Amino acid sequence: MPTGRGTYARAALVRAGGLADEQALRVTSVLAVAGPGAVGSHDSAAIIHGLDRLGPRSPALVAVTHPPGMGSATGRPGVRLHVAALPDEHVTVRGGIHVTSVARTVVDLARISSFRSGVVVADSALRSGKTSKAELRSVLAACARWPGIRRASQVVEFSDGLAESVLESISRVAFRDHRLPAPELQAWVGGDDVIGRADFLWRRYATVGEADGAVKYASPGRAISQLHRDASLRAAGFEVVHFTWDEIVRVPGQVATSIRAAFRRGAGQAGAAG
Repeated sequence: MPTGRGTYARAALVRAGGLADEQALRVTSVLAVAGPGAVGSHDSAAIIHGLDRLGPRSPALVAVTHPPGMGSATGRPGVRLHVAALPDEHVTVRGGIHVTSVARTVVDLARISSFRSGVVVADSALRSGKTSKAELRSVLAACARWPGIRRASQVVEFSDGLAESVLESISRVAFRDHRLPAPELQAWVGGDDVIGRADFLWRRYATVGEADGAVKYASPGRAISQLHRDASLRAAGFEVVHFTWDEIVRVPGQVATSIRAAFRRGAGQAGAAG
């Protein structure tokens, strides 16, 4: 199959399940004419690894990294070239394509993106079990003097595989930015009679935060179940604050204000109960 001017992808790659997408084929095309040692990296590697990313993805843009001193095609349109060391343990093969490892991909993206974008990809990598904090810290140590490594270190330490979606990841960053205390993630609430699992729980303030994605209300049954759950939580003495993607992205300060107001009510109820 042709994938670029004068280059073709093997039929096996085209049929390689999750890797049979435009990005994987374009990376294959670029690597076929790149210099020795070049690998797919950054956003391209993230897509091939199946990691969540914040913002639109452009399969027409290919990111590759090659070691210093090794020649590589630089004038090809749609190719973003990075030059950096590539220790053997930072490179893997997916579906026949040489790409940076998941841990290296996370750190590379965290170095060059916003903190929020870095957390999204790091949480995704941990949540899916494709890397670990130990592997991420190992890459950080190997790249200790690289530009952006301080931000990458902050991303890695903040990341948490218990965040179940991009929405929960960006919510965690918004809480941090607005100086809310860190919540427990995916915590079971309700005492001896468990009511359910909360996206976010501030136990000290008897407050539950719920990030409302489309799946939660995909059917009338889900919506009714959520209403009953909220009523049970409130009857058990918990404050419940719901917010949407649009709210946490556009007006995160308002979400934080609502949560703080719930803290005051929840703390008062806890004190009265004591």
